[in-house]
Amino acid sequence: MFRSGAFVAEHVTPVDDSQVQPNGVDLTLAAVHEQATRGRIGRDGKRIGEREEVSFESVEGGEWAYLGRGGYVLQYAETVSIPEGHVGFIYPRSSLMRNSCMLNTAVWDAGYEGKGEGLLQVHHFVELERGARVAQLVLAEANHEGTYEGSYQGERTD
Repeated sequence: MFRSGAFVAEHVTPVDDSQVQPNGVDLTLAAVHEQATRGRIGRDGKRIGEREEVSFESVEGGEWAYLGRGGYVLQYAETVSIPEGHVGFIYPRSSLMRNSCMLNTAVWDAGYEGKGEGLLQVHHFVELERGARVAQLVLAEANHEGTYEGSYQGERTD
């Protein structure tokens, strides 16, 4: 069963009322990166390729990233803590899809805590403002053994 937005909000910081939706919490854009070097995923480990941060321009009181076609790694501004007995899913906000963009994400296991990332596919030029709501976190109850102890635990929380 999926949990209410109010329940999800208890596991996201910072969060304000405008981010709480009936079935989840909106996550906002902190940074955008482009992958610059090859990554590697093997049976015995992984190496994440080097990334270059996309510059934001100050325009009309906001900070804007101007993105052409391609793939980008979005970093979310909020720290998420997936509670015991739950699994987290991230979905794109519909305004991304309506602007020819798609956000790909992975399962967020119980016990994960950090400021995660998603892969943004841009099919037509788009402008994104830092702090804009780009994704929605939903939590579902889940049976599991153990909790997340992987290498992304605590990412970007320092």
